[in-house]
Amino acid sequence: MQPPQRSRFPWNLDWNLLRTFMVVVEQRGISRAATTLGLKQPTVSAALKRLEAAVGKTLIVRKPNEFAVTRPGQALYTECAAIFGAVSQLPAILEEDVAELRGHLSIAITSSVTSPHFDEILSRFAAAHPNVTYAFSVYESEEVETMVSLNRASFGICLLSRMPRTLSHMALYREYFGLYCGPSHPLFHARAIGPGDLEGEPFVAFQTEAPGGPLEEITRLRMRLKLSPNWRGVSSSLNEIRRMIMTNVGIGALPVHVAQQDVAAGRIRQLPPYEDLPLVSIYLISNPARKFTDAEAAFLSALQTQLLTVDIEERTYGHGTA
Repeated sequence: MQPPQRSRFPWNLDWNLLRTFMVVVEQRGISRAATTLGLKQPTVSAALKRLEAAVGKTLIVRKPNEFAVTRPGQALYTECAAIFGAVSQLPAILEEDVAELRGHLSIAITSSVTSPHFDEILSRFAAAHPNVTYAFSVYESEEVETMVSLNRASFGICLLSRMPRTLSHMALYREYFGLYCGPSHPLFHARAIGPGDLEGEPFVAFQTEAPGGPLEEITRLRMRLKLSPNWRGVSSSLNEIRRMIMTNVGIGALPVHVAQQDVAAGRIRQLPPYEDLPLVSIYLISNPARKFTDAEAAFLSALQTQLLTVDIEERTYGHGTA
């Protein structure tokens, strides 16, 4: 039997304190959390103190120019996020008694996902179920995984550096990455370019090109071609990598099928090699512990059916050609 004080804990706790604490952690500070919540800073600070008194633990270290979440604080944040994710599903769950499919799909997605197969599924689903609504939020791949793990998103579409143990995952599509330069780069107007011409050239990189990251193969390609050992620009956004390539901050890698339009318009040029390029998988991830609404379950089923019936080779874009 639980001690009486523990059995009374959920009845005595002000659950609003959990929401406030979650926002403080996510905003990395009391003042920013107050702005997000539309409250005054002393109100948020007092709420945090009340929560710490209720749980009997220090949750956040608050010193001048320092913000740190303690181990109990991190554990509590994980539970708060899961609770928030479950509560956020309630409106959609309560609508499920209507005859026509209704609901909301929240999809956490990495930047510039370009997949005709996914777009076709989304188009057919939207036409068949006009009362379903959608929210696409763009994050870095690690954040997409976190959002799905914490039940803050219906699904995720992202790169994976390792296969998650607690999430379901399927390859949505694959894409080849090539190297590109902008119009002001000396190689842009060269008649012939050999791999040796790239030696020592400055480059721009995705943050996930780091060793152990999902785009590590691009790093290996750069090392093989002996580009500059240090990056000149870095970003998590494909559009910003594209911008730095076009403005000649440095040579950079882009998905071949995404870059085709810019190549045709003369904004960038693909550089060698043109074969044996890095091949990267983009994954659909979902949380099997989530209580899916009818709309979420129907959309996930439509996606999975497509992935099982269309061979991965057909869902591979770019094919390593110039």
